[in-house]
Amino acid sequence: MQEYIQKRVLEICTYILETQATVRQAAQVFGVSKSTVHKDMTERLPSLNKELARQVKKVLDYNKSERHLRGGEATRKKYRSEEKQN
Repeated sequence: MQEYIQKRVLEICTYILETQATVRQAAQVFGVSKSTVHKDMTERLPSLNKELARQVKKVLDYNKSERHLRGGEATRKKYRSEEKQN
């Protein structure tokens, strides 16, 4: 694995662990695609540091389990703001 990829993987890992960020949020901050973040965290990180990979997996699994709630909240806010404008 090239050095710049290793550096990116560890930076994204640290960011996710510090902020409990979603894949989408991490991708936006680092200017890469969601697919890249996902591949970095699930395939590349375990070969660099198994313990960090385990910790990141817990955060990503939690975010995935909460995903349907976040989507519902976003929709609720959207329609509430539309009601106020009318």
